[in-house]
Amino acid sequence: MAEFTTGEAVALELPIARIPTRAAAFLIDVVVQVTCAFGLFLAIAVLLVDSGADSAWLDTATIVTIVAVLVGYPVACETLTRGRTLGKAALGLRVLRADGGPIDFRHAVTRGLAGAIVDFWMFGGFGVIAVLTSLCSPSARRVGDVLAGTVVVHAEAPLPAPALARTPPWLSDWAARLDLSGISEDLGLAVRQYLTRLPTLTPQAQDSLGHRLAEAVCARLAVPRPQGYPPVQILGAILAERQRRALAPGGPGLLRTV
Repeated sequence: MAEFTTGEAVALELPIARIPTRAAAFLIDVVVQVTCAFGLFLAIAVLLVDSGADSAWLDTATIVTIVAVLVGYPVACETLTRGRTLGKAALGLRVLRADGGPIDFRHAVTRGLAGAIVDFWMFGGFGVIAVLTSLCSPSARRVGDVLAGTVVVHAEAPLPAPALARTPPWLSDWAARLDLSGISEDLGLAVRQYLTRLPTLTPQAQDSLGHRLAEAVCARLAVPRPQGYPPVQILGAILAERQRRALAPGGPGLLRTV
């Protein structure tokens, strides 16, 4: 199990996919890739032969087929399905961001290129590098996962109840009226880190950093800062309201990330 902190600072523990399961998913994907490569190359070759193309075009078709299968297949699958190839889907696995959120094209292409070049094929010794790096990582991350900031988990496992923040009752009405869309990812991350690391900070650091964050958040939301309340309560109320909206029916939803 590994603990993730989602974009709304919800703590989740998800089971990490280890080498045996990932290897089985990889083998399924290899079978699919070989089948796709054979079909794609055969179709291109037939077209080239019918058109009377020379051998240089066949060499180009071979390169295009290899790139499309080794890189295009995992990138396309993981982008369209938010973290799954056919092999991963068959075994209930999914690629997530390090914060527990769904991946996008940027993560998928980083993983795909690293897989083709470093982890498996060109310099990977047919998976030796991927196995070695996974063994050395507590979260079983290969080079592509490290570069992309991702991790592979068992997405079909039942999720434990998340640990949610609670809004101080005296700030609940104020937080409920806020338009929280103005909080950027970087500022939201700073608030999450401050609240989760609060017990480890000195009183002076808690006070100075908390005041700066509360002022920055209220300025971004274009609302006056509530007077007479410590920063931890203001930031906690905002964080709890973000969580409440994320988990509300029709909201972004926590379970959608897995």
